[in-house]
Amino acid sequence: MAMEIEDEAGEIRGALGTVRAHSPSGSRSLKTRLLTLLAILGPGLIVMVGDNDAGGVSTYAQAGQDFGLTLLWVLPLLIPVLFVNQEMVVRLGAVTGIGHARLIAERFGARWARFAVSEIVVLNFLTIATEFIGVSLSLEYFGVSRYLSVPIAALTLIVITSTGSFQRWERFMFLFVFANFLIIPLAILSHPSASQFVHHALIPGVRGSWSSHSILLVIAIVGTTVAPWQLFFQQSTVVDKRITTRWINYERIDTGFGSLVTFVTASAMVAAVGVAFTLGHGLGHYSDALGVARGLASNVGHGAGAIFAIVLLNASIIGAASVTLATTYAVADVTGQKTSLNRGFREAKTFYGGFFALVVLAAALVLIPSAPLGLITTAVQALAGIVLPTTTVMLLLLCNDVEILGPWANRPWINALASVIVSILVALSAILMVTTVLPSLDALLAFKIAAVILVLSWIAGATWALVTRSERSRPAFAGDRYSWRMPPAALLDPPRISKARRILLRAMVAYVLISVVLLVLRAAQLATGQ
Repeated sequence: MAMEIEDEAGEIRGALGTVRAHSPSGSRSLKTRLLTLLAILGPGLIVMVGDNDAGGVSTYAQAGQDFGLTLLWVLPLLIPVLFVNQEMVVRLGAVTGIGHARLIAERFGARWARFAVSEIVVLNFLTIATEFIGVSLSLEYFGVSRYLSVPIAALTLIVITSTGSFQRWERFMFLFVFANFLIIPLAILSHPSASQFVHHALIPGVRGSWSSHSILLVIAIVGTTVAPWQLFFQQSTVVDKRITTRWINYERIDTGFGSLVTFVTASAMVAAVGVAFTLGHGLGHYSDALGVARGLASNVGHGAGAIFAIVLLNASIIGAASVTLATTYAVADVTGQKTSLNRGFREAKTFYGGFFALVVLAAALVLIPSAPLGLITTAVQALAGIVLPTTTVMLLLLCNDVEILGPWANRPWINALASVIVSILVALSAILMVTTVLPSLDALLAFKIAAVILVLSWIAGATWALVTRSERSRPAFAGDRYSWRMPPAALLDPPRISKARRILLRAMVAYVLISVVLLVLRAAQLATGQ
């Protein structure tokens, strides 16, 4: 599949400023650097805040209502996890100039790209439906029918996305990013103790004793914070915004800042809900996000309930916008369609048409009378666990492909850290998926078994790395790596498909197929009340 890098000429027009096409990237002026950072700020911040979507808000609220402040310690651990995962796609986008799905097609083949995108389309469609569920629950608190709130939200998303300008779209997203900080006054209204907050944020523990419920909730917190769609979204937005290796350090700061914002707002959510229900009533009896809003109104005051409902609405909108856009970027990549928010509808009809179709269909699904909304939410959690291994393994393989990344390929220490993080994510997601499909399985036992397997795999991996260290060497690259870009596809050597890689890829396919069959069977059981 022959591909060429997208034209990198042009300005970087961000929500908070503009970088001229030929601006020097190495200026020592602090003012210039700050203005450049403001212009580039966006993809990393939006992808992180977008991941604190309706599912994220609901999960953090459940952690607070069921376990008070005692699960706060999970959140600081997610900062490096988020940054390492997303920093890799920042490099892929800046160096190659093409989207994640298109890069998979180039290096793994069209069949693998279609497989990866098919997974993402199904998962993201259900995720978008959960965002509209969040819209309906948030406005139901104010007495608005979902038959009014959901169509208005869908229309809003379509209008925001079809402006024909990445800069205008990003400015709309920044409004939702700023609204995300409404969680801070909600936390203040609950009056959390600073000493208790710090204690629980630093020292692992759980209210009561460890159980299947607490283990699954910890896994859900991790799972809702690290989602497969993020990889496709940030790489494509980095490309769409024309961020190249000249500006990669600024985009890394953007990604790191987004990780910190995610931690702050998620922690504030857990603290606000945890304190409110610990001092009031309803502790340990989570039902849904609407129940949390009503509980806050009862325990703290109507203002607290209203703020929570607004935060949930905001999270649902930015989540739906991000996930839908990630999906249409990925589909356009594998079908060879024009993909850019800087193009108008007439120039990219398929791209925008796919976005509109996803929004309308997901909204319509939520509006179906007696639609199994709870089942959809459960399916999203499980399906994310199924998809995560394939997306993360492909990400690691791509980031070690010297042909496309050259001097920007992963270094050994990055591979070691990324492999540990990815293996933990995959193990936790697999536990969540398996326990969803097989609810009688003891999650605590599954967690212990997974921990033993992880430690053994790390020992085996470290041993293999030491034994084969002398056989591997990184090619030397002359010149400034900040000016290095992926060569045209016709000049690239085909990727080496080793026996180990072949086995790994086939094992992933088998895992996905078996897991999907189990998930469908479980969904059928739940739908029929068995």
